[in-house]
Amino acid sequence: MKKILTKEVKIALVFLIALFLFFWGFNYLKGKNLFTSDRTFFAIYKQVNGLVEANPVVISGYKVGLVKKITFLPDGSGRLLVKFVVTNSQIKIPYNSVAKLYSSDILGSRAIELMLGDSKVEAKNGDTLKTQIQATLSEEVSLQMMPIKQKFENVMLSLDSVLVVIRGVFDENTRKNLSLSFESIRYTIKNLEHTTYNIDTLVTTQRYRLANIIGNVESITANIKQHNDKITNIISNFSDISDTIAKANISKTINDADKALLEFYKTIDKINKGEGSLGKLINNDSLYNNINSASNQLNLLIEDVRINPSRYVSISVFGKKQKADNPIK
Repeated sequence: MKKILTKEVKIALVFLIALFLFFWGFNYLKGKNLFTSDRTFFAIYKQVNGLVEANPVVISGYKVGLVKKITFLPDGSGRLLVKFVVTNSQIKIPYNSVAKLYSSDILGSRAIELMLGDSKVEAKNGDTLKTQIQATLSEEVSLQMMPIKQKFENVMLSLDSVLVVIRGVFDENTRKNLSLSFESIRYTIKNLEHTTYNIDTLVTTQRYRLANIIGNVESITANIKQHNDKITNIISNFSDISDTIAKANISKTINDADKALLEFYKTIDKINKGEGSLGKLINNDSLYNNINSASNQLNLLIEDVRINPSRYVSISVFGKKQKADNPIK
């Protein structure tokens, strides 16, 4: 006897199959495979920025599970308990494996990477694994920018100090002095321009004379070049003279001169002391007085001869010699 499926039964079977497929597909999209045995693990973190339920769990970049639930620990410490499942039953997870929280993209999404340990003991379903947190991209940038930020703050502080010093230095009097200095510089430049103009004018007006001077210098240079041999001989002769002077016993000559001067000084000293004939002659007043008296007598004699020449000279017109008067007694 044949059983004939009615239309209602077929509709019911299709509905049940569709409901099963929907339930399976929904769980599959959530990362749960109904045909495999899932293993559940736990991890405790201080913070899980960017980690939400259904985020992937990977091993070496390959997805092996997903995050199921995130709750706070009941101890009031503020730490978070993350429940995640590993759907791949072929992977053995050692007991000392680490559940590392890392950034899965540049937008800040987080995922869990299982870093497998080397223990021979396999982690059991429901175990709590060790954890590690990798800094997010923003945190890495903040860490990299922190030294730059500190340096920038130091630069700003230094700049502020410099501005304070500059403000103190460039007060009203300093600004006035700077203004006067710039005005003086302007006048100096103007005078320099005027001087330059005068020099240009002088060079223009005296260029022929300058040309003659340069020509004379060239002529002198040519003459020196032509008489180079004579100049060389003069220098050679001067060198010979200097060598002769160097070879001469200058030291002995100077010593002899010193000795002669010493003897001369001794002679002068003796004369000053009245020793010897010359000393007596110079230092004895009687000789001077005698000479002075003789000079006076001689003057009187010359004067008498001038006044009475007949006393000393007899002149006879007729050859008769007259007896001269007695001379002055």
